[in-house]
Amino acid sequence: MDAGDLYRASSSLRSSSKRGESFRANSSSIWRNTGLEVFTRSSREEDDEEALKWAALEKLPTFDRLRRGLLMGSRGADEVDVHNLGMQEKKNLIERLVQTVEQDNDKFLLKLRNRIDRVGIDIPTIEVRYEHLNIDAEAFSASRALPTFVNFHINLVEGFLNTLHILPSRKKPFTILKDVSGIIKPCRMTLLLGPPSSGKTTLLLALAGKLDPNLKVSGRVSYNGHEMHEFVAQRTAAYISQHDLHIGEMTVRETLAFSARCQGVGSRYDMLAELSRREKAANIKPDHDVDIYMKAAATEGDEANVVTDYILKVLGLEICADTLVGDEMIRGISGGQKKRVTTGEMLVGPAKALFMDEISTGLDSSTTFQIVNMLRQYVHIMKGTAFISLLQPAPETYNLFDDIVLLSDGQIVYQGPRENVLDFFESMGFKCPTRKGVADFLQEVTSKKDQKQYWENKNEPYQYISVSEFAEAFQSYVVGRRVGDELAVPFDKTKSHPAALTTQKYGIGKKELLKACADREYLLMKRNSFVFFFKIFQASIYKLEIMLVYYVKLKKIAKINLLYPISA
Repeated sequence: MDAGDLYRASSSLRSSSKRGESFRANSSSIWRNTGLEVFTRSSREEDDEEALKWAALEKLPTFDRLRRGLLMGSRGADEVDVHNLGMQEKKNLIERLVQTVEQDNDKFLLKLRNRIDRVGIDIPTIEVRYEHLNIDAEAFSASRALPTFVNFHINLVEGFLNTLHILPSRKKPFTILKDVSGIIKPCRMTLLLGPPSSGKTTLLLALAGKLDPNLKVSGRVSYNGHEMHEFVAQRTAAYISQHDLHIGEMTVRETLAFSARCQGVGSRYDMLAELSRREKAANIKPDHDVDIYMKAAATEGDEANVVTDYILKVLGLEICADTLVGDEMIRGISGGQKKRVTTGEMLVGPAKALFMDEISTGLDSSTTFQIVNMLRQYVHIMKGTAFISLLQPAPETYNLFDDIVLLSDGQIVYQGPRENVLDFFESMGFKCPTRKGVADFLQEVTSKKDQKQYWENKNEPYQYISVSEFAEAFQSYVVGRRVGDELAVPFDKTKSHPAALTTQKYGIGKKELLKACADREYLLMKRNSFVFFFKIFQASIYKLEIMLVYYVKLKKIAKINLLYPISA
């Protein structure tokens, strides 16, 4: 082969190789560009479709706009009516918002808070003050205090004679709370500590407005500077008792749903309406899941509010949500779960102030920590007010609180920041051991039996310091003087949010309240249908027997009248 043939062959090979490379380059570029266009176009079409649906929602009237939202699903965003959300849809919504309680609950609350702050809406806050509060009671002592048959009738007669001032009362007076004063501030977790019979429950009941009317009360309790008669304290604040009182035939979900339905939504709907109006004016598009949650939470009359599923999630009650609560005759959930149900009954409501009495009874330290941590996140982020009584909290749970109130023998020994409580007792000569829990130390240092072991100065002889001496020393301590100075300045009522205090007696209308109670009774009748049918059958038999007796009697009387007619 000559040089010309070699040149032509090599050139043809180079040209063919260039054509192959150009083909591969063009094909790869075509696939790459086509793929980009396909995926970009699909995502763009979904975004455009979602934007069109949201724009259509924004054009609806306010009432319809607050009832509809975009629910994210496998096929994108679907327009739904929040009033008609199914149980599974609510579960999926809560699962997306709070997948893991320990990690996602604070993120979810921050989303709610950021949406509210973004448009400049103020969240209502409540500051509770009690000044010179004295509570006294009268009761029988020794054997007369026993609830026997004889004592009941003797007390009845004596009460009547005491009313007529014929016989003096034999009841002995005693003091429960003695001149206590303090402030429960919003956005701060306050822990109430004290030994048994120190007056913790009475103080919580007094602040929640649920004291027994037979007690003698003096002093002042105010919310944001308003007296207790200026608003309905029982609906403004939620008191969580240490006693579990439930209907055993209802499930956990039904119990919480009924409580949420009766308490209503409070000011959620009004806040959501203002929030939606400001977002529309500012052309702000909220997160769809958060928007659906807030709209569903503000819907009145919903038999299964989405807040119920949220509380079930954060309290760890999902595993027993469809289990009967149970009682002495019906097997149900455990004691610790009942305690969480008692807590959840009040948390599903719209109350901003929470007064909790021994919510850790029957719970292990890990569960107590999770519940208190959840409450801490709510109080700090959503500006709530929490006053919680715990008997012996673990050190990890104790460290979650911001303020400490130590109550002993009806007197406040300390009230202030958690960081300063040990400094106060060290100034009195008592020191908490290194490996001793602070909460246990605080409840033992005022006891006459346990106080001596904490005496720090071994060079000086130990002398018992009474509770009254502790209380007087706290008034002159720097923290005590600060509390006194704050109480001396009255709360500015103009700074109180209009939606902070509730003035309506019922959370929902009387018609809705009647419907909720009727639905509950119908549910219990269906669940105990055998008993009700047996009672109806039994009553019918009694009715027929009585009718038969009267029929026979009337027939005999008629026969006697025929035989012996009465002469005119």
